[in-house]
Amino acid sequence: MRNIILLFSLLFSTFCFAQNGIIQGRVFDAVNNEGIPFANVIVQGTTIGASTDIDGLYKIENLATGLYNVEVSYLGYEQKVAFEIQVQGNKPAQVDFALEENTEALEEVVIKAKPFSKTAESPVSLKTIGVSEIKRNPGGNRDISKVIQSLPGVTSTVSFRNDILIRGGSPAENSFYIDGIEIPTINHFATQGASGGPVGIINVDFVNEVNFFSGAFPANRGNALSSVFNFEFKEGRKDRVGGSLTLGSSDLALVVEGPLSKKNKDATFIFSARRSYLQFLFAAFGLPFLPTYNDFQTKINIPINKNHRITFIGIGAVDQFRLNEDEKFYDTSDLDAFAEYEEQRYFLSNIPVNEQWNYTNGLKYTWFRDNSYTNFIISRSRLNNTAYKYLNNDENELKLFDYLSTEQEHKLRIENITRVNGYKITAGIGLENAIYTNETTTFLSTEDDIPDIQYESRLPVNQYGIFAQVSRSFLKDRLTLSMGFNAWGNGYNKNMRNLFRQTAPRISASYVLNDKFSFNTNAGLYYQLPAFTVLGYKVDGEFVNRDNLKYIRCGHLVGGFEYNSSNNSRVTLEGFYKRYSDYPFSVNDSISLANLGGDFGVIGDDEFVSDSEGRSYGLELLFQQKLYKGFYGLVAYTLSWSQFEDKNGKFVASSWDNRHTVSLTGGKQFKKNWEIGAKWLYSSGAPYTPDDIYLSSIVASYAARGEGIPDYDRLNSERINPYHQLDIRIDKKWFFKRFALNLFLDIQNVYNNKVSSKPFLVPETDLETGEPSFVPDSNPLRYNMKFLNNENGLLQPTIGLILEI
Repeated sequence: MRNIILLFSLLFSTFCFAQNGIIQGRVFDAVNNEGIPFANVIVQGTTIGASTDIDGLYKIENLATGLYNVEVSYLGYEQKVAFEIQVQGNKPAQVDFALEENTEALEEVVIKAKPFSKTAESPVSLKTIGVSEIKRNPGGNRDISKVIQSLPGVTSTVSFRNDILIRGGSPAENSFYIDGIEIPTINHFATQGASGGPVGIINVDFVNEVNFFSGAFPANRGNALSSVFNFEFKEGRKDRVGGSLTLGSSDLALVVEGPLSKKNKDATFIFSARRSYLQFLFAAFGLPFLPTYNDFQTKINIPINKNHRITFIGIGAVDQFRLNEDEKFYDTSDLDAFAEYEEQRYFLSNIPVNEQWNYTNGLKYTWFRDNSYTNFIISRSRLNNTAYKYLNNDENELKLFDYLSTEQEHKLRIENITRVNGYKITAGIGLENAIYTNETTTFLSTEDDIPDIQYESRLPVNQYGIFAQVSRSFLKDRLTLSMGFNAWGNGYNKNMRNLFRQTAPRISASYVLNDKFSFNTNAGLYYQLPAFTVLGYKVDGEFVNRDNLKYIRCGHLVGGFEYNSSNNSRVTLEGFYKRYSDYPFSVNDSISLANLGGDFGVIGDDEFVSDSEGRSYGLELLFQQKLYKGFYGLVAYTLSWSQFEDKNGKFVASSWDNRHTVSLTGGKQFKKNWEIGAKWLYSSGAPYTPDDIYLSSIVASYAARGEGIPDYDRLNSERINPYHQLDIRIDKKWFFKRFALNLFLDIQNVYNNKVSSKPFLVPETDLETGEPSFVPDSNPLRYNMKFLNNENGLLQPTIGLILEI
């Protein structure tokens, strides 16, 4: 790697020189969009800066390439800092500031703790992640779902999936928004009924910043129990058409951006397309499955004038998942090799062929007025999920499983934000129409051609809701209070029809103790609609869950202290308690739906009743150092418990009860645009339910499931071993007059640590015949069973290249 970098250095040494970089943008009122004239914009730690003109525009020129923090201040408004702005010679860095009015600032200068990332509505449990933090995160692979694993309260599975587990909640309890437009699916090969998958869809080159709420959700963000993500997409560049090409470990991405027309360069577009080549890598490694993913996304921003703006967001993915039936997996001529490939044969006997595509198109019209603005947001989303499985993976034999499901959602949200007499008032309504379809055919036995499960389902669901929130500061800005609620209902059944049964109040408070310390707290009640797979499940032509389901309910209580230093760092300590009720509980398997969702496929296709309860609680400690004198870092520790009721009504550990989680992330920038970073993650072992060996060994039972039958009398009674991993990343950047080049080395799991997850229970194989062996004289007929090790953890080095023009 060192020789490669030296070669690049030699090749470019005659062309590479310090460029005169530019930071430019607009400073404006966050409510009425009016430009703020004569605001001071400076590069942090220097005397370099500029003042805004009459329209709020500014430009800072003659900057050397590198990363800068930029501050803006103006009397009567909150001061704001944009961290880690990349300046390069081939294009200006566009940095716009939307400033919130400071109601007390004109009356008297007061001592106030400077918020790091805090709003009146969400003074706790809000973390903001900048684009530079996402791109350079060691082991993150430019994937936001992996990057947030560094934050407190966030845990993940030890497999290669992107399941987002927040404060003991399941991966189905999160909601996602891009520029205020809700996005149901953010992962490729997504688990239907949850949110996880192996690779994120969102291209990080689009992201300006991410606001991550693990509690204290704003009232205009509903249908979430554990977290809300607000992705802010950047606008396309305004000076000319440009783009970038990224070659990573698993895919190739192309981005094109620029002004829509020469006459109105404030109207911009940005578009990307990405295609993976994972199938070739997986085949080379001898893995039993070959995934291919593609995604496309775009943003179009059209400011009609200062009072009217239109934003269009489009995002979609096409995923294909086929089997790798290499003949060597089944070759019995070499018995040692045949035994070595037992895990591949196990996966091939269970994994279906899967094809999935999804998209969301959304349009937002914003109307600004003197003291308010209104967003009108409409969107359409669709998920199409197909899966099938043939006996012995032979299309000439019986089709054991055939699944086709779609989810269509049409949404309208109108929200108005008003500022009057020091109060900030948010209010609005929401309307949603969804159509869920499902065609399922399953054979549990191969003795005849009559399916054991067969049904078709088409379920329309119409939701309606209201929301409002009021916020204000008191005592010369020392005390900030916010109160709000939302309420949602739908016509699925009588339990859900009256939206006021699902009224979700919330209150937040923040008190500034001195110029560095503050105390913040929130209490709230939140509701979430069960997954469409649960709502639309049919037996004998009837929606068997219709009379038994309610909205899932979760109460949050969060409180903690925050310390802000003068060198871009902060320390927070937060305690949280969450109480769940009305969680769907499986009638057939006697397990709460809250324990499911961390695997591929579909969850919720079963009979449920809404009578399960749960709880999670814990402490979170965070030290965060934004860029300061070339250093940055993050230390996070979470101690938590997550418990749900078993079939006897006793609280037991949930599948997400990772008791201790530690994350250490840090890095240093050096001269000549070198950067090195490292991340170390530790997670104590997650619980799992052992299999019932006797029931699983019965030939008919194993043939029906193809895997071990969990013993729910011992729900989550076992744990995997603790897992830890070290990732490192080295970046070298070159800046030219017309383009920029970034070469990086990213190594995941540097010391190749491995951990065994729940073992697979499989029939023993007679190596001479390659067939399963049976228990002699058993009645019913049973297999001899054994455990197959399920090991996770792989050293993954990546050399990547990013070219920007």
